[in-house]
Amino acid sequence: MKKPGPALLAGLMMLLPQVAGAAEFDGSRLSPAWGIPFAGILLSIALMPLLLPWVWHHHYGKITAAWSLAFLLPFAALFGVSTAGVAFVHALVAEYIPFVLLLTALFAVSGGIYIRGNLHGSPGLNTAILAIGAVLASFMGTTGASMLLIRPLIRANDNRQHRAHVVVFFIFIVSNAGGSLTPLGDPPLFLGFLKGVEFFWTVRHIFPETLFLVGTLLVLFYALDWWYYHRREEVRPQDPTPDTRAIGFDGARNFWLLGAIVGLVLLSGFWKSPVSFDVAGTPVGLPGLVRDVGLVLITILSLRITPAQVHEDNQFSWAPMQEVAKLFAGIFLTIIPVIAMLRAGLDGPFAPIVAAVTRADGTPDPAMYFWATGALSSFLDNAPTYLVFFNTAGGDPQVLMNQLAPVLAAISAGAVFMGANTYIGNAPNLMVKSIAEDRGVKMPSFFGYMAWSVVILVPLFLLMTYIWFL
Repeated sequence: MKKPGPALLAGLMMLLPQVAGAAEFDGSRLSPAWGIPFAGILLSIALMPLLLPWVWHHHYGKITAAWSLAFLLPFAALFGVSTAGVAFVHALVAEYIPFVLLLTALFAVSGGIYIRGNLHGSPGLNTAILAIGAVLASFMGTTGASMLLIRPLIRANDNRQHRAHVVVFFIFIVSNAGGSLTPLGDPPLFLGFLKGVEFFWTVRHIFPETLFLVGTLLVLFYALDWWYYHRREEVRPQDPTPDTRAIGFDGARNFWLLGAIVGLVLLSGFWKSPVSFDVAGTPVGLPGLVRDVGLVLITILSLRITPAQVHEDNQFSWAPMQEVAKLFAGIFLTIIPVIAMLRAGLDGPFAPIVAAVTRADGTPDPAMYFWATGALSSFLDNAPTYLVFFNTAGGDPQVLMNQLAPVLAAISAGAVFMGANTYIGNAPNLMVKSIAEDRGVKMPSFFGYMAWSVVILVPLFLLMTYIWFL
């Protein structure tokens, strides 16, 4: 993905002039111990909210920064400041900033749309909202669909005793599985689009898998929600949200801005320009630059045109976005050596993972690609994980779309579907969790959420493997 505005780029060039032109480091030279800071961030996210909640909620940014420095400083000392600087700038400019700008724009614009009126969270209504969100996710992104619908869904169920399961299934369906049909839905598919995969390739090749997964989850959710709904004293007699306003949209002008975000993302993929800028060894293409500047302008415009009352009604807060931005800053930085070791292939310390996706006759194994991509996407960022296995399978989009179509389908499905396995598998997961907790929903812990995914999602993934990927 592409890069930020010219002012920031110029500033980085001035701050890090010695970095430009430094050689990329070789992942085969690294020890698995370089993955410790990354594992440390993951364990901090998983354990500290349980063991030291006050410390984590007040200092998670500092803790993330400490793990980041635990990687960056030793790396600079052993491999040189230039090499560390190149890696840092590439992670910042090529990956993190575009990622955060897109999420911020979707967060701000969707947060400027308020679905007014009091919906009543019956099993039928809740299931309908999840189904609508699944459809929207492939057209406005999992982040956009999640931010648009999670608030009215929580409000609709604010008179229910049990609400956590509603949010968990929302993450499964809207924040992940629903974004599997177009490059607009999820970052891994967008990266594939930039690599040359046709826009409608995924909808043609993994639509049956998506329909099976989303349809089965909707049926399971309806059954579970029906059981909770008909339990004694499940519905409180006093609804915290009174029926005083007709159902409708406030801040509807933001729908046009959502369309503009989609247009900018499409433009950056279709527009081929020879104009490029070099930022400390990282090329910055003009289409990506235009997209990112446009996303900043859309974010500012949304904040200016959205009435304050809409933000107040939405209980709009930057806290979820700040949490995601801080945590993923550390994840994108400490993941550098992990991705490098994976890219080293059979010559690297993670050679067993690479070898596991290849059959004895040397041909790629779609089932193993599905599980390897999915397992890593559950804990690593699913976008670079997609690229690792895209390149492991040859990296030629024409070959992958045709002769190796089952392999590309397995990589795409694994990256998108299994991002739902943990809170950190996909950025909207954490954002939805943060919003739900901010509104009084007692969400499962990191491992508590994984218990849900292991019991519900993993058996479905096993069945999908048997039907489509063997």
